[in-house]
Amino acid sequence: MRRSLAGRVRNRLSWTVRGLRPEREVRRVVQGVELRLPWSHRLPDYARLQPAYGQNIVALASALATDEPLRLIDVGANVGDTALQVLAAVDGEVLCVEGDPHWLTWLRRNVGHDPRVTVHPGLLWSGDGLPDLAPVRRGGTTRFERGSADAATVVTALGLRAAHPAFDSVRLVKSDTDGHDVRLVPALAEAYATAAPVLFFEYDHGLSRLAGNDPLDVWPRLAALGYTEVGVWDNHGAPLGRLPLARMVEVAGALDVPRPAWDYWDVAVVHAGDGSGLAALVEVLPEAWGS
Repeated sequence: MRRSLAGRVRNRLSWTVRGLRPEREVRRVVQGVELRLPWSHRLPDYARLQPAYGQNIVALASALATDEPLRLIDVGANVGDTALQVLAAVDGEVLCVEGDPHWLTWLRRNVGHDPRVTVHPGLLWSGDGLPDLAPVRRGGTTRFERGSADAATVVTALGLRAAHPAFDSVRLVKSDTDGHDVRLVPALAEAYATAAPVLFFEYDHGLSRLAGNDPLDVWPRLAALGYTEVGVWDNHGAPLGRLPLARMVEVAGALDVPRPAWDYWDVAVVHAGDGSGLAALVEVLPEAWGS
């Protein structure tokens, strides 16, 4: 559901004022966890206006939790909000991967004291050679565009696994990288194929194409790796339903119509051999797509 015009105007005014001192540190309780944030960060606004925002991955992690600590890899960890919210709900360990030095500073302020969290300072990359990318920041998030990146900060999915063997048995992989997810998620699924983790990522056609990626390519690549079931939420965290992965190219056309109902989707993808993962997906998304 789109926000009212009055609500959008209020947000714009607030963002303009806070933009005058964007790096002023504030403390905010966001969906049950205290975070140290730059004043310009928009996460508290999104959470206030849309209480379900970002809670789908917390619910999914809770449904996946067993007697063993749940291991989560959080790519594009930003300020650590997902890590802390998941750890407030389940017994677990989180590997936070963040490629923007700006957000690394805030991430460490929020999770650096927590022994359950490991921070990997690096830009996850799945292409050949080294990326020519630089961070573009806006409103609390970063998009990497053509520019110049420090090669020392780049890590591949296989390199990430080699650097952190404690996460070989990862149960849940989350990616939020503003358009690079459709390339990174298959690379992560392949690197951690022995664990066959549930994959959770932001699926945005516009940002994917802006980053030079075809968003539809992700589905046959995941199918080739044995993934078969998908759960979908809208960009505010409201459930849209479950469906076979084989239908995703068909239904994803809804993101390309003029004035689409959704800006992007959050999606969770489950491997064919992961019965408990499918049960968890059904628990958090009981309705089938279109029902």
